[in-house]
Amino acid sequence: MLNPLEVAERVAAEYDAGRAPLASVEGFVRQIIGWRDYVWHLYWHLGEQYPRTNNYLQATNPLPRAFLELDSAAVEANCLSQSIEGLNARGWAHHIQRLMILGNWSLQRGYDPAALSDWFTDMFIDGTPWVMAANVIGMSQHADGGIVATKPYVAGGAYLNSMTDYCGGCRFNPKVRLGDDACPFTAGYWAFLDRNERLLASNFRLKMPYASLRRLPDRDAIAMQERVRDRF
Repeated sequence: MLNPLEVAERVAAEYDAGRAPLASVEGFVRQIIGWRDYVWHLYWHLGEQYPRTNNYLQATNPLPRAFLELDSAAVEANCLSQSIEGLNARGWAHHIQRLMILGNWSLQRGYDPAALSDWFTDMFIDGTPWVMAANVIGMSQHADGGIVATKPYVAGGAYLNSMTDYCGGCRFNPKVRLGDDACPFTAGYWAFLDRNERLLASNFRLKMPYASLRRLPDRDAIAMQERVRDRF
């Protein structure tokens, strides 16, 4: 609906006039004429079947009802619940909510990447196929094995606690990985690494996380806990 160059030029003019800070303008313009253009060309370069033919991590779990019905009340994790609630209300979510909450959660839980890409396309007001293909299949779910991103965008509760203010109002503790108050993102992070060690351990950018995983005394217990977790 909007010409991206016109938008970028308008924002740059606001900076020149002293009405917008450089840090905000630089990040915005870089996304509009940088990442947006990159993703547009990726869509045509990779082909329209790209979302259906890439599942490197062999993720096949179905999306939960809370996602399909945008039922935030069914979710206890504060960050995930509020992200779903906001999506239901506005058809939109911030980048951190998209990638590091909704996407990160889906990656940890092994949701089918094609189904997740369809979900993002259907639920978001900017959800066109050319936007979501590389962003979800490649960047968010690492389903293409590294074509778009060199490592999976997966993180635990400590990252979310540093990037958001959700953890302070959550019943789960981002520092805890076992037990009733174990953060599902923290435990899910380690369970994800455990489940995908055969496919990801050789990734240079994951050397340190895997070294840490192998030192965890409760690794097996975490993996078991997350395999049977039915509350999040």
